[in-house]
Amino acid sequence: MITKGGVAFDFSGARILVTGGTSGIGLATATAFAASGADVAVTGTKLLAASYDVDLAQFRYIPMDAEMPASIDATAAALTGCDVLINNAGVSFYPLGLDERNPDVFDRSLAINLSAPYRLVQKLAEKLARSKLPGGGAVVNIGSVTSLMGMAATLGYGASKTGLLGMTRGLAVDLGARGIRVNMVAAGMVNTRMTSAVFEGSQWLAPTLARTPLGRLGEPDDIAGPVLFLSSGLASWITGQVLMVDGGYTIYG
Repeated sequence: MITKGGVAFDFSGARILVTGGTSGIGLATATAFAASGADVAVTGTKLLAASYDVDLAQFRYIPMDAEMPASIDATAAALTGCDVLINNAGVSFYPLGLDERNPDVFDRSLAINLSAPYRLVQKLAEKLARSKLPGGGAVVNIGSVTSLMGMAATLGYGASKTGLLGMTRGLAVDLGARGIRVNMVAAGMVNTRMTSAVFEGSQWLAPTLARTPLGRLGEPDDIAGPVLFLSSGLASWITGQVLMVDGGYTIYG
């Protein structure tokens, strides 16, 4: 059992899959689930868990290439059961120095951030429907503030994350009759390896903090708590919703 913000979460025996669980938000979320008693599997892009500079021993590691449908299918098939799916794996190509206005880069953004999560939900739907967790099987998609606002530099990422919001709502309707809840956490400017390339030594940090009412960047644990809530029985009558977790960034006038 783990206590986040005074709320105790107990996922003892629950089977959780966190995609992109080797760093940042994914790792923080997987760690929180494991601390609450869950059986957690994480995916990553490398062949072996030992290839990462973090200890993943508490998780089951599954290599997955989000641009390869066969790899996604193999990941779903590797699980004997699944109670909660956290679609976290994603990428913004802008911090990597690629132009997201380029049609080929744009297509890659859609494949990784939108098509892969959709395919994984479809491949795991039967297993999620059999979940005995309070509130039933749950899917939490990790979106972004760019799901609701435009940023030219992250055109492909923003388009894919906006699509993820629409997908979340559509799947909530489609899968609700099978007892599966589908929600999204829209993360703000979180301090991760991916975003550090944008903020370190740039002119982005000061204006970002200036329009964030809580006055700081988020940390991966700031996202993990809301994800556990939406996965739990406390959220058993919540589906098709987006929870903004951004320090107030998107409400600034």
